[in-house]
Amino acid sequence: MTVAPLGPIAETAAPDPAIQRQLYTIMRRISVLEDAVIKALKTGKLRSPFYPVRGLEPACAAIGMTLNPTDYLVSTYRCLGDVVAKGVPLPEITAEMFGKVTGTSKGKGGAMHMADPRNGLMATTGVVGAGLPIATGLGLAAKMQGTGRVTITTFGDGATSIGACHESLNLAAAWQLPVVFLCQNNQWGEHTSVDTYTANPELSDRASALGMRAVRVDGFEPFEVYEAVRGAVDLARNDGGPTFVESVTYRLRPHSFGADASYVPAEELELAMQREPVPTLRQRLIFDGVLTEAEIDSIDAEVAEDVENAMRFAETEPGTPPEEMLRDVYGVIVEGNVR
Repeated sequence: MTVAPLGPIAETAAPDPAIQRQLYTIMRRISVLEDAVIKALKTGKLRSPFYPVRGLEPACAAIGMTLNPTDYLVSTYRCLGDVVAKGVPLPEITAEMFGKVTGTSKGKGGAMHMADPRNGLMATTGVVGAGLPIATGLGLAAKMQGTGRVTITTFGDGATSIGACHESLNLAAAWQLPVVFLCQNNQWGEHTSVDTYTANPELSDRASALGMRAVRVDGFEPFEVYEAVRGAVDLARNDGGPTFVESVTYRLRPHSFGADASYVPAEELELAMQREPVPTLRQRLIFDGVLTEAEIDSIDAEVAEDVENAMRFAETEPGTPPEEMLRDVYGVIVEGNVR
């Protein structure tokens, strides 16, 4: 298997220092929150399925940097980074994971099914590829209503083999919808490597074949990912149609918490870890003089405090009461009758 992004860091033109700082802050917030969640799982404080996002932070941060608060996001079960980047408050995220009534979905969605329409998070779904048709529908609605809203949908490499993916890409291209299809290609479809389930591992070619603009970027290079997503969002907002952005990275943690990862080649993982996005960007910002070590330490401390407060909030909030389970559903069967 060839690990595409594991060469030297690309010489991408650095954006404005303020943007670099914001990119790092979002990426750091994702990383620290994930570490806190995994610690809670290991200690038994949290009981939940969880799908790590380590290695995806640049693609996630680009979402938060390019979408407006009123724009739409549709994510997957591997959603923690996307949700944080979209601006959903950390306490509401953690409360949802802990099954608390103050969570984004009143504790009923959990880690895999968060929604927060107030912040443009329209859905996260546990069904592989299911977010693409939802995003296409949101894009169609935005175009028909003339709202100027852009939708980003994220999905893994494995989802590009799902029929709904191709149907959504085709409709979005034919109708020139304001949708950005952001493929977070971590090169593993659960336990299957990308080069064993497709003869063409350049997944962006699938969009090109349908007449859609497609871009393939180094997912470990935050500036490159940011520029690609920003360009795609700007194009969509100005009636330029959809773009497929393939962010090629590598999965740095197992498919899910507690899962066996012995099938991952040790040498590939070791190479990938050398380019882990958050510490690599930290070093780069200091080396380039964008931030001093003291300034970046201050960001890290602030993020750590925010995450600690969010976890404490989630642990102490009340659980979702039984009567709440019958609300916000299409129908409830009570004594054999649907109500």
